[in-house]
Amino acid sequence: MALFQPILFLLAPPCDWSVGRPHGSIRNGLVSVSLSESEVPSLHVHHLWSRTRIITMSENRGDAEERGDSVDAKFWSHRQSKAPNPPDKAGREGKAGAGSADANRYRMDYPSIGTCVIINNKNFHESTGKNTREGTNVDAEALERTFRSLGYNIRRENDQTVGAMEELLHTVSQEDHSGSASFVCVLLSHGGEGTFYGTDVSTELETLTGMFRGDRCKTLVAKPKLFFIQACRGNCLDDGIQTDSSCDESSDRIPVEADFLYAHSTAPGNLSWRNEGKGSWFIQALCEMLKEHSNQLELMKIMTRVNRKVALDLASSTHDHETNEKDQMPSITTLLTKEFYFPG
Repeated sequence: MALFQPILFLLAPPCDWSVGRPHGSIRNGLVSVSLSESEVPSLHVHHLWSRTRIITMSENRGDAEERGDSVDAKFWSHRQSKAPNPPDKAGREGKAGAGSADANRYRMDYPSIGTCVIINNKNFHESTGKNTREGTNVDAEALERTFRSLGYNIRRENDQTVGAMEELLHTVSQEDHSGSASFVCVLLSHGGEGTFYGTDVSTELETLTGMFRGDRCKTLVAKPKLFFIQACRGNCLDDGIQTDSSCDESSDRIPVEADFLYAHSTAPGNLSWRNEGKGSWFIQALCEMLKEHSNQLELMKIMTRVNRKVALDLASSTHDHETNEKDQMPSITTLLTKEFYFPG
């Protein structure tokens, strides 16, 4: 099998966990870590740009596969777009101008690039059995700096119950985003398989993200909605393997689930790692890559660099041999229908 090859899965579709205190450096300048850290909506094109490593996955998708296919259309036809896609106009990295009418790229010539909501849950009620998420404030502060520098209006809320999270995101989804080019939400907490924790109990992740569907948040229709989720998606550990070396002008209908991106810190079924002093692997890599490449590269290329940094540059360092020298592979599900370039 060829190594370092991209893999594309077409598949159906998170537990913060700590084991002692971190210690010592590992490879490539890795600082000490502690274990830490939910699921993506079903049946979407799922990208796992990995280094072709053996990854332990436990998706727990129920018995859907055993029941066979369903809800496939028996009849279909092509929908004719009112305006054919023009050829790409060359720019830096092939990037069109912010006000470009290129149908392959999201419009960014709005008064504002948009709002970035950060939900940062660190402390949890005793009834949850969840530990304090040390290091998460480092992530939240880095996220604030990064997305503010990109022009986003930041709204950060700490230690939110499920009710408070749902109320917050419902309120934001009902606001007028007609003057915004996009929307970003970053969720930092414990997680489970398809769930995300408030400080009191867990809730379905889709309950939170679904508030921004096209039929529920009309002023973000046809605009990119980016969700970054730092949370576990199961209890499995990744051992790794050694290698040899615009609102559009047209009135065309679009699916209510269109124009979302879900970037998870880890693959389905797996744990996610967080350093108590320097934050989580995924969030820190995300902020670093956005800082370095947001003025040039398209978003999915940036996320591929995030995946590579987490997958290749980092490994766990703990006192427990069962959790020491473990790896992590971020997971991206894209429902975006165009290329996304940050303005500037």
